[in-house]
Amino acid sequence: MEKTKQALLVMDMQSTILGLLSDTTKLVADTSKAIKTAREKQIPVIYVVVGFRQGMPEISKNNKAFSSIKQQMAHVDMQGWSAVHPDLTPQEQDIIVTKKRFSAFTGSDLEVVLRGLEIEHLVLTGISTSGVVLSTLREAADKDFQLSVIEDCCADGDEEVHRVLMNKVFPRQAEVISLDQWAS
Repeated sequence: MEKTKQALLVMDMQSTILGLLSDTTKLVADTSKAIKTAREKQIPVIYVVVGFRQGMPEISKNNKAFSSIKQQMAHVDMQGWSAVHPDLTPQEQDIIVTKKRFSAFTGSDLEVVLRGLEIEHLVLTGISTSGVVLSTLREAADKDFQLSVIEDCCADGDEEVHRVLMNKVFPRQAEVISLDQWAS
């Protein structure tokens, strides 16, 4: 049986978003190791960042989750806000995709990039487990991608939500693995 072509998705690992958690040292170190492993295995690394135009015209007042931040961030420098954490800086060969909502697919060209690279299997990492990871996993499953989630490379502000998703929800559509399992 032919091995499917994988891509590692590093999602929402922006300094501004990581700053919402109390301690991200281990998460950043583990994600860095996952990125290093992907590069060694010649697996494409795709960074997914959430970003908007200045003033956030993409956000409707009807969007409960995003509209609350629109007023607070109307004058924020969006380029700086979307910057990936310095310990996870993309390299020249890496791909950066900008999304407009929780799912990595919404408002981005991610699916076109994945189809162009003939990717069939997505390996998911990111913050937050209940945001980008959950939304991307669900949409990717509906698009018939094979899925793995590296548990050590995901985090959520609510530990119980993270645990329930990893142990009860994600296994229905993805393989939940440790960083050591994936790196071996």
